[in-house]
Amino acid sequence: MRFNVFKNTVLLFVLVLISCASKVKKEDGKHDETLKQVLGDTSVIVGANQTEAYLPLLKGKSVGIVANQTSVIFNDKGYTHLVDSLLSEKVDIKKVFAPEHGFRGKADAGEVVKDGVDTKTNLPIVSLYGSNKKPKLEQLTGVDVVVFDIQDVGARFYTYISTLHYVMEACAEANIPVLILDRPNPNGHYIDGPILELEHKSFVGMHPIPVVHGMTIGEYAKMINGEKWLKNGITCELKVIPVEHYTHNTKYSLPIKPSPNLPNDIAINLYPSLCFFEGTNVSAGRGTENQFQIFGSPFLYPEVYKYQFTPNPNEGAKYPKHQGKVCYGEDLTFIKNLDSINLYWLIIAYNNTKDKTKFFNDFFTKLAGTTKLQQQIESKLTGEEIKATWQEDIETFKKIREKYLIYN
Repeated sequence: MRFNVFKNTVLLFVLVLISCASKVKKEDGKHDETLKQVLGDTSVIVGANQTEAYLPLLKGKSVGIVANQTSVIFNDKGYTHLVDSLLSEKVDIKKVFAPEHGFRGKADAGEVVKDGVDTKTNLPIVSLYGSNKKPKLEQLTGVDVVVFDIQDVGARFYTYISTLHYVMEACAEANIPVLILDRPNPNGHYIDGPILELEHKSFVGMHPIPVVHGMTIGEYAKMINGEKWLKNGITCELKVIPVEHYTHNTKYSLPIKPSPNLPNDIAINLYPSLCFFEGTNVSAGRGTENQFQIFGSPFLYPEVYKYQFTPNPNEGAKYPKHQGKVCYGEDLTFIKNLDSINLYWLIIAYNNTKDKTKFFNDFFTKLAGTTKLQQQIESKLTGEEIKATWQEDIETFKKIREKYLIYN
């Protein structure tokens, strides 16, 4: 029996329940029925769980895998890592390619990920977030097929889609097919934000898409191919194992943190809105236990912002912004699920900072993908007025996006 959607609030209880239940004999399917009641009777099945669809494609092949801590196969014991599962099926894995945050997902945002060896499997790990973000030809030598299985969160500046681009490009140049095991997009229910202008292209934004694109990794890969975004317009041989029983409006709660500073569903939902603060002198909560659920700065007026916190080093933030300093801001941990980008918090913070000339930094334009957003905020436009300037481009993008959709 396969279980693919685990709610964070009950995951620990579920695992304890399984552990206890495994000690007694199953009778009349009561064990499975109890699990179903706890987890919810969901039929969503991620690509990795559909082993019958892709194991035959890997048989007799030398395999490279792009993976991190989210690359798992769900089962009645919780989940097992894809690499461990494939090794148990005698799949010939040659190496693992690690994106930002590393294979086990422990590195800070922006921290260089080093090549190495996985201590559990002894497989060589090739970093795609160090000296090279694109696999080199020699790193692909001896590989017949590359499997890509990483949980994305649907924001342009979340770098896993940039890694996807470079993996596809390298594999296209080496005539190696890419097999994508698709997963739901927890922010797949809306599309919003300014379209990236190519003169501001970077690893946190490579393609002319809005901040929130509303696509899964599999759909996005099809768009990269179809829009000829790879170097010299080449295309990659691509096979997507789709998610079963999923639409873009399906609620999906991630059982594993996709990165160290997105610890729960609230942070994942707020991330497209709060990540803009990474390009300012305002902290988005790194160095606290409420990453991307709060914001604040020593430079915001304490008479306006009553909430306060002090960032200190923790997992995923060895050197957090404003370390050891009291930050005045806002607690957003009780905000209801967003279905659009919220600019209000950014605009109000700018209006209430002590020195507006030091509010934005150069990274802001890379995140926004345009110089216009900063100019609009500095010109005192409202959030509604700013968003109105995005709409024509968003409608154009939606028409392009439609060609590559796998799910409704």
